[in-house]
Amino acid sequence: MSEGNRILIIDDHPLFRKGVSQLIAMAPHLELVGEASNGEEGVVKAKELDPDLILLDLHMTGMGGIETLKAIRDAGLDCRVVILTVSDHADDLVAAIRTGADGYLLKDMEPEDLLAAIDETLNGRTVIGERLNGLLARAIREEASAKQRDTATLTDREREILNALAQGLSNKLIARSLDITESTVKVHVKNLLKKLGLRSRLEAAVWAVGRGMKKPV
Repeated sequence: MSEGNRILIIDDHPLFRKGVSQLIAMAPHLELVGEASNGEEGVVKAKELDPDLILLDLHMTGMGGIETLKAIRDAGLDCRVVILTVSDHADDLVAAIRTGADGYLLKDMEPEDLLAAIDETLNGRTVIGERLNGLLARAIREEASAKQRDTATLTDREREILNALAQGLSNKLIARSLDITESTVKVHVKNLLKKLGLRSRLEAAVWAVGRGMKKPV
């Protein structure tokens, strides 16, 4: 089994977990390392297993997906987290992105599309369900109308990194493309988010795409 493809599922629906598990088993380059039926158990397993990717349900009994995501981020785990849910509500989508999700997908997507999205995420790109892109962009646009944002405050390097975020690239891929360290990228991302009044890298990516910057390929 190759490195970098270890997956943990956190979802309180056993039949859905079984279905995703079977789907992952069909892809020889992916490895399911664990399952959790609730948020509390999921956080414990995430710390124990240190997966590369977590597929996280949003609305679970007890500890919900947003709370679980926050706990995972607060623990400092270096893993990708994609929300996999039935909810296409703008509030849920925006909350997930602002809490640090690397993607947001709907459970009714085709199995082959889910596998493709998993591969994209593991390769360092952000993923949002196709019909959700407009929803997220609209929500951020509406907020932006109440708060003026301008890239004029950004340095040339911060603009380069914002453009890379608009392509859906991870810090690791940005560092590689610009020949700088990953820690330097993190500092620049933090600074540009503060200057633009945005709360997450994915929110910045959507905002940048809405401004006509390079779209994900």
